[in-house]
Amino acid sequence: QLQACGGGLVQAGGSLRVSCAASGGSFSDYVMGWFRQAPGNEREFVASISWSGGSTYYADAVKGRFTISRDNAKNTVFLQMNSLKPEDTAIYYCAAPRRYEAMGALIAGRADYWGQGTLVTVSS
Repeated sequence: QLQACGGGLVQAGGSLRVSCAASGGSFSDYVMGWFRQAPGNEREFVASISWSGGSTYYADAVKGRFTISRDNAKNTVFLQMNSLKPEDTAIYYCAAPRRYEAMGALIAGRADYWGQGTLVTVSS
């Protein structure tokens, strides 16, 4: 089970951190990722992180502004969002593929487990 939180309203140029707590499995056996869905748009990949956190991958739209990290001791994955833009407004979902599956699945848009989403609104 994945539980995301930390969304909210922020002005353009500001920062926000969302987090996602996992339960019910061995967290370090799963790569983790974040997706987002803006109103009227399809859900899109944002970022992913490997099992140990040593490798990360970002969508071009957020590269250099967002940072994904994880704390395996706390079964939590984070997304630090800086220099936010109005076009970053979306519901943000944490997600994971099957156990031991690599980040490629998330990058391709596939996930087996989804959090409930947390809304991030960036005002101009």
